[in-house]
Amino acid sequence: MRTGQTRFPGIVGFDETVLPQLERALLAGHDLVLLGERGQGKTRLIRTLVELLDEWTPIIAGSEVREHPYMPITAASQRLVAEAGEDTPVEWVHRSERYGEKLATPDTSVGDLIGDIDPVKVAEGRRLGDPETVHYGLVPRTNRGIFAVNELPDLAERIQVALLNVLEERDIQIRGYQLRLPLDLLLVASANPEDYTNRGRIITPLKDRFGAEVRTHYPLRLEDEVDLVRQEAVLSAHVPDHLLEVVARFTRQVRESPSVDARSGVSARFAVAAAETVASSALRRSALTGETPAVARFCDVPPVVDTLLGKVEFEVSEEGNEREVLHHLLRRATVEAFRSRLAASDLPALLERFDEGLIVESGDLVPGARLLEQVGTVQGLGHIMERLGMDDAVDSPAYAASALEFALEGLFLNRRISKEEGAGAVGEPGTRTLYGA
Repeated sequence: MRTGQTRFPGIVGFDETVLPQLERALLAGHDLVLLGERGQGKTRLIRTLVELLDEWTPIIAGSEVREHPYMPITAASQRLVAEAGEDTPVEWVHRSERYGEKLATPDTSVGDLIGDIDPVKVAEGRRLGDPETVHYGLVPRTNRGIFAVNELPDLAERIQVALLNVLEERDIQIRGYQLRLPLDLLLVASANPEDYTNRGRIITPLKDRFGAEVRTHYPLRLEDEVDLVRQEAVLSAHVPDHLLEVVARFTRQVRESPSVDARSGVSARFAVAAAETVASSALRRSALTGETPAVARFCDVPPVVDTLLGKVEFEVSEEGNEREVLHHLLRRATVEAFRSRLAASDLPALLERFDEGLIVESGDLVPGARLLEQVGTVQGLGHIMERLGMDDAVDSPAYAASALEFALEGLFLNRRISKEEGAGAVGEPGTRTLYGA
């Protein structure tokens, strides 16, 4: 913190809210639970904590619970250190190996997390009461590290009870064994709000033992939403900034819509998947028409509605209208993006052409060069591209067509021109859109 280095790489939009609370919890040495709706980056945030550990740490060679050479905690390691002294064999473990994670599922057992009797060791002749017959679970094997339980409420309540001693007394109990193992670990859990997930709950004694509860949230600012999409999406074609803004605004519109179940949330994966779908549509057009480079246009955006329909949980009253709701929200998002970057006053020459009777045919398989040919020379197109952040690509027909089509859609949504949509002509694949006066 003193050096100003990035402490949680890849985390966007939490700088002024979640991260200060998380840092206080860590500095206090508290186990913690991250509580938030799906797709808010809880698991991503937990996985960055390992970067705060020392890069390398020594352990007793062969130790199942990664004991420090100066502080052995199991009988076998204590005996080894007593016999070998300064010659005790030591291994060095990288911090990436000091992180353990378990997705809570209904079939998770106490043996998975804490440990159980190893029947193989008993069969080898060891006494059943010998502590060395214990096979340690994931939690003690992450000793001197960080262990995460994702979706903690999904753990059966009797399994959650097994974590009580780990959180408070730092010891574990296995089938009657009272093993006083002073575990040195940070236990972090993630959970959805209890009023949403009906699969289970965090039992009150366990909740009380967590030192901190940190609430996460979706990006509060549009800029953070766009940055998150740009960071996480793997784009197979270039998606201009104005289309990423449409996707981000669309996501926020869906999230805030009264038609959508607010308790379930709209994951950040929704925006990421939308951007990737837009890019793949542009790549498909490039492959089928030979247009290069592959640059997304607005005609690539509406198809995301059908692709992402299953990612949204609607209110019961909207049953049967889900697709119409999303298309309406997409139009609102597009209008907002258009007004934030362009206005009708930026497009007088284009409006004049439509007043003269211009009709422009577009579609998901119409190359950008063909779109530009229909419009001809338009005064101010370079200005439009500059306003959309594409002034360094004014000589590219694909980029110019992307800017032009966004301007056409904005004019239509502001009721300055008309639009007619439908399937392509007989024998022509793809969709067809006609813009006219």
